[in-house]
Amino acid sequence: MERTLKSLAKEAKARMKKGFWRQCEEELDAHLKDAREQGISESRMERYFKGKVAGHIKGEAPDEFYLKVKKLLLEEGEVSDAIGRLTDKEYYATLSYAEKQRYTLELSEKYLKALERFKREEQFERRKQAKPQG
Repeated sequence: MERTLKSLAKEAKARMKKGFWRQCEEELDAHLKDAREQGISESRMERYFKGKVAGHIKGEAPDEFYLKVKKLLLEEGEVSDAIGRLTDKEYYATLSYAEKQRYTLELSEKYLKALERFKREEQFERRKQAKPQG
């Protein structure tokens, strides 16, 4: 569904009415405070948070491959056979030798990027889970 200027304006107005930006500001302040306490770069935290908010506003769908990698990492940690577990077996069986090599290389690159993203997000998201609610 293509988003028109009118629908984008309505969404922006709804965000303002519901206090979305005030909530974002409060959350960012809390994240920055925690970053200072943990010795994490505040500018990196701010870039991460802004990217997260921008993705939310754009209505971006989650990256299915990343979600698969994240699930694997959360359930089992870094495993030695991650590429094998992430391989689409049916598709892989249809490939020639050269295509299998290229597929594995591309999958490895995607996995490494997803792993890097996971570690970056875990660094920033960990504070939410560690904070006692009270």
